[in-house]
Amino acid sequence: MADFTELKKEFSEVSDFLIALGDEKRQAIIIRLLEEGACKGVRVSELTEDTKLSRPAVSHHLKILKEANIVDYHSEGTKNYYYLTHETQKIERLKKLLDSVTQIMVKE
Repeated sequence: MADFTELKKEFSEVSDFLIALGDEKRQAIIIRLLEEGACKGVRVSELTEDTKLSRPAVSHHLKILKEANIVDYHSEGTKNYYYLTHETQKIERLKKLLDSVTQIMVKE
């Protein structure tokens, strides 16, 4: 029998990450940031144009992505530039969770 206590813990560890990734609008923002190969960052005005979302909507989604440690920003004067954090701990935890679920499914 699988250790579902550990599985619950693994789900808990990545829940904010899954929520952040689960929204199509946030996925569009992530993809746009991935397109920025040099990681110089993208301004909210560019994201609103590229995603066809309002400025408040983009700001809301960026807040969620920042809280999940997917996105960060740097300032130049009064301008903020958003970029992907390059921190992969949550991605590694998600991989571990998916591996655990897959192992349980294969055994059943």
